[in-house]
Amino acid sequence: MLSASVPADEDPVGPPRDGTAPDDARAEAAARFASVVGLIDAGELAFPLPGSGRTAARLSALQAVAEEDLCVARLVEGHVDALAILAELDGPPPGPGRRWGVWAAEPPGTTLDATPADGTWLLTGVKPYCSGAHSCTDALVTARTPEGRALFAVAVDPRTSSPVDGTWQAVGMAGSDSPDMRFDRAPAVAVGGVDAYLRRPGFQHGGIGVAACWYGGALAVARTLRHAAARRADPHTDAHLGAVDARLHAAGAVLAQAAAEIDDDPLDSGGGARARGLRVRAFVESVCAEVLARAGRATGAGPLCHDPRHARTVADLTVYIRQHHGERDLAELGALLARPQDTR
Repeated sequence: MLSASVPADEDPVGPPRDGTAPDDARAEAAARFASVVGLIDAGELAFPLPGSGRTAARLSALQAVAEEDLCVARLVEGHVDALAILAELDGPPPGPGRRWGVWAAEPPGTTLDATPADGTWLLTGVKPYCSGAHSCTDALVTARTPEGRALFAVAVDPRTSSPVDGTWQAVGMAGSDSPDMRFDRAPAVAVGGVDAYLRRPGFQHGGIGVAACWYGGALAVARTLRHAAARRADPHTDAHLGAVDARLHAAGAVLAQAAAEIDDDPLDSGGGARARGLRVRAFVESVCAEVLARAGRATGAGPLCHDPRHARTVADLTVYIRQHHGERDLAELGALLARPQDTR
């Protein structure tokens, strides 16, 4: 069952972060990412596949990593999402000791082309927002083919792919290591057919996994607020804590319900997965935004200036929830609701 209130201090994936300088954030996150993947490979840490009957356990595992470190959670979420995609689309076996990313962002102005050549594919161009660019050994990447957009498995090889310097300037989520990647005739294997990546039910399920990471980050921010309330009796701080706890409780319940619905209909035969994903992500994003605002108003500048762990979590969560597309996603949800046949 997902935690549904402000948590006690726990350390599910290793020692707490210290005040590591931003320049070291990438290396720190990469080391912890490798450690978590090692635990997964050894069977000591489980992320059940979505729709397997244990989706709540998957979301709880993502939440636990995110409570400790959002940048590590971003990398781990990409890895376990890639494993789920490979299983769903009958891709090549991932194998132990490999660290996977999913690089599927396609904003205007960047293009990655896939060209068939002698029974394989070659990727050429630029792919933005490649989390784990320096630490992933492999990635699932969307690219444009002559028939349309498709998904490819590609090994990260400095001879054919390299991060583009200066393309990830964010202070928040610095450790997620998400620059653009430039590919130069990188050999790749097609995974599924044209648009299979987006058409599969797991695409919607995976988006809820991201929301579980946001939720974990909000729990971490709320922990600082709870500590502030415990140190002194102040009705305003208590009011903020009460409001935050109520919202987090609701977000936990929403994620738990979504997990149950995914397990009840893993192949989306009812057609409601897209609306579910949009609802869950919109609600959890709004909860995270309120937690950030209330924690800041209740505790002031002190934790942001003197508690490096809290300051980094606030900066990371502020950036991470921008994976939600705001009014664009809300408009899509509204359009689905205006056509009831699309939300059976």
